[in-house]
Amino acid sequence: MRKPVIGIVPLVDAEKESYWMLPGYMKGIEQAGGIPVMLPLTSDPVILQQLVDTLDGFLFTGGQDVAPALYHEMPSEKCGECCVERDEMEAALFWSALKRDKPILGICRGIQFVNAVLGGTLYQDLPTERPSDTEHHQNPPYDRPVHTVSVLPNTPLQKLLKKEKLFVNSYHHQAVKALSPKLRPMAYSEDGLVEAVWLPTARFVWAVQWHPEFSYETDADSARILERFAEESTM
Repeated sequence: MRKPVIGIVPLVDAEKESYWMLPGYMKGIEQAGGIPVMLPLTSDPVILQQLVDTLDGFLFTGGQDVAPALYHEMPSEKCGECCVERDEMEAALFWSALKRDKPILGICRGIQFVNAVLGGTLYQDLPTERPSDTEHHQNPPYDRPVHTVSVLPNTPLQKLLKKEKLFVNSYHHQAVKALSPKLRPMAYSEDGLVEAVWLPTARFVWAVQWHPEFSYETDADSARILERFAEESTM
């Protein structure tokens, strides 16, 4: 059987002027049955359209903060480093992939970006805007679960995992604030943050706030999410 080829949005190091990739994104997709390919950082519509025509699915990775301009807000003092080039590329890539109904999976920044590009808003800094005793910015090792999420019944995530509660890792300081009216929640953290979403009008657009790329080897639920993404990308 032909393996799906998954395009992965690159991570960007502005200080080193480099693009890079965490091994877990690549190896996680490979273990799930796909062939991972790191994408170029570009907003060129011709290049992006050829990538969407050629590749089978797209993984929107973690990284810098989503620029508040995307959801029509001014940056707060606690908003972290943004990458305009990523925001521009991801917006063009997202809409092009969605138009072709190509599967999309968002992780960490990925859920934040998908929510923002579809009309939702974000907390720019959880510790100051929404303090909580729940650990959302853990120390290494990052495959270690640090809080629970409640999975909503009759959602695609619940149907896949057959569970009402998951134990997840967590490393973020931004999060979904107002959920896009186009998205539906699939899971909430123990302190009430949206932790997983899906787009019901698309074949497969899922996004999670936790990090399967760190935990796929030790957590069967994380591995299954990546496998489902790869399976959808073969259709």
